[in-house]
Amino acid sequence: MRISIIRKDITVRPDSKRVIARFFYNGEERAREVLDHIIALSEEEVYQLISPILQEFSKRHRNITRILNKNADKLINEVPAFKTDILETSSFRKLLIGSYFTHEYSIESAAFFNPSIVEDPDQSDLVEGERRIIISFRAVGEGHISSIVFRKATIDRDNNIEVMPAGRYVDEAEVIKNNIYKKAYFLEKAVDSQISVKTIELAKKHLEEKFDYKTLKETIDKLINDSEVDSLDNDLEKLLWLADSYHEILFSRDTDISDRIIYPISEFEKKGIEDARFVKFFNEDGTHKYYATYTAYDGNVIMPKLLETSDFYYFKVRPVYGKGAKNKNLALFPRKINGKYVMMSRIDGWNNYIMYSEKINIWTNPIKLQSPKYPWEFVQIGNCGSPIETKAGWLVVTHGVGAMRRYCLGVSLLELEDPSIEIGRLKEPLLIANKDEREGYVPNVVYSCGSIINNGELIIPYGLSDYSSSFMTVNLESLLKRLMTSDAHVENTKAEKVNETKINTPIGLSRKDWQLPIL
Repeated sequence: MRISIIRKDITVRPDSKRVIARFFYNGEERAREVLDHIIALSEEEVYQLISPILQEFSKRHRNITRILNKNADKLINEVPAFKTDILETSSFRKLLIGSYFTHEYSIESAAFFNPSIVEDPDQSDLVEGERRIIISFRAVGEGHISSIVFRKATIDRDNNIEVMPAGRYVDEAEVIKNNIYKKAYFLEKAVDSQISVKTIELAKKHLEEKFDYKTLKETIDKLINDSEVDSLDNDLEKLLWLADSYHEILFSRDTDISDRIIYPISEFEKKGIEDARFVKFFNEDGTHKYYATYTAYDGNVIMPKLLETSDFYYFKVRPVYGKGAKNKNLALFPRKINGKYVMMSRIDGWNNYIMYSEKINIWTNPIKLQSPKYPWEFVQIGNCGSPIETKAGWLVVTHGVGAMRRYCLGVSLLELEDPSIEIGRLKEPLLIANKDEREGYVPNVVYSCGSIINNGELIIPYGLSDYSSSFMTVNLESLLKRLMTSDAHVENTKAEKVNETKINTPIGLSRKDWQLPIL
């Protein structure tokens, strides 16, 4: 029996025209000089300057005047002494001030990869066999800063995939900081974030067991003004950066899913939001939510975080805690098992772990699940998204890293009611970058952050050498049968060893079918 793996003739590429307007600031001294120049202009000169700017950039951004006013206000936050100059001026002059402290940032200029698929909340007006999906991507722009972006797609009854064109504008969300922080968990994350012991001790002494953002800021301001702790100013500010890691974001209801970007907000993710793994999670009462785990990176510290949404307009964002909430590759199972949340992780960087928890954001007892076993995964093994429930077990798409740091995709099968037991694992890779896929931002890499089953096939979106993205499908029944006859399955069932035919994964194929033997 044979497995048919099909590379879809679809490539989703980065689009450098996708831009957002960001706050631009180069220090108080330069800002003061720019502001003085603008204030010295006559009203006529102001109008002559701002009018063509508004006309040109209104074609590139939804509500450009709102953006420019917002960035003028941000300048006040940076330098409160500028408040009078900015607020006590004409509306056109304030817009002009905002324009000098705004720059465009191309969110996809470098790469568009590591996709994850979930079912769209809206499944209306479809014919039998069709499905509407949301695909998240890691978009990389100037300075290798990563963000999360989305595309809408449909799958027809034959599993042909159509990715919808992106909208005209890109919108950042409104950020809401109204969290109540628990001191014990907050300070645990402060330790993970490498904030100094002295600063943590000060916070422990001066903060209540529960506090809000305003109280934290007032406490930090008071401590910074205390002559005895002047040397700790930088680390005290880091407590605010950490607090910024807990927030809510809200997108306008008039935006298309492709218009929405989740861009780094806190200092602890200033170098990027990496590899979101979305999953549709079913609660025990039959309701569902969407979660995503992702990695926040500040250039030094990795902070795993959790997104929660029900509609892809409103998101709750928070870090995750515990010994198991380290490193990258956290992936949540789509339902509780035996009354507990279950998560996969890779806390040491090269082995897969499994964890169980009463609370979705606290993970304390990681158990080693998988170690590198075959040559193509000797360097490391990790998950490529949340496990998928099937009649035979939990299907886990994995990645392996082998010689020449080549990333390949594999598949494993875990027991349904005890996923700490591996039932099967493919001995050879399911997918290796071919000659059309191996060149890119990072050569020789295929990688995914989440798959879906539809019409009897496993559909895997995958990044092509960290530059663009495509899709592949594999017949589910054939894949499960292959996994049930793998080495791991034979060992776990203590069955008699069977002869296995080596699976030669062709490298360098064009986009067409190739076959895996099934025993």
